[in-house]
Amino acid sequence: MTKADIVNEISKTTGIEKALVLETVEKFMQVVKESLAEGENVYLRGFGSFIIKTRSEKTARNISKNTTLIIPEHKIPAFKPAKVFMEEVR
Repeated sequence: MTKADIVNEISKTTGIEKALVLETVEKFMQVVKESLAEGENVYLRGFGSFIIKTRSEKTARNISKNTTLIIPEHKIPAFKPAKVFMEEVR
């Protein structure tokens, strides 16, 4: 399902114009990205949590040059579904 499919489904079921639904979905995604960029997790009860995970430093190998690289500690966004969400999917 794409963003356009989501917008169409919400518009069809609620009767709200597609342009307004698209603007709302875009703003929601923007707020989530900004919150995560600031290091703040986003919790949606009954749906899940958008969280920041920290990947520890590790050593990697470049096998073509036979050298090792140090990949520094870094943060990545992640989604952790709520129990209710997981039960519906199963």
